[in-house]
Amino acid sequence: MKKIEAVIRHYKLEDVKTRLTGIGVQGMTVSEVRGFGRQRGHKETYRGAEYTVDFMPKVKIEVVVADDAADNAVSSICEAARTGQVGDGKIFVSSLEGIVRIRTGETGDEAI
Repeated sequence: MKKIEAVIRHYKLEDVKTRLTGIGVQGMTVSEVRGFGRQRGHKETYRGAEYTVDFMPKVKIEVVVADDAADNAVSSICEAARTGQVGDGKIFVSSLEGIVRIRTGETGDEAI
């Protein structure tokens, strides 16, 4: 099993959600996060004073998929979230040792 974490632009969330549900991903967790990478924030002016916004608002999507579905999920997220501009985000893929569905006690792939 793989856990896929994608940090993307806010306005791309619906596109990514639609694409992932279209390939059979049954659940996801979405969080609002802030951070920076190469984008390095931007400058804004408020009441005549200029200041730098270091941490850009982003959305973090977390999904868990079977090993054989991970590549398809990653490529689907890439295609749906890409704008071609700096700040499109990142995708992190990690292996999971185990999963337990609390309600039924199912474990492993059955719990996904």
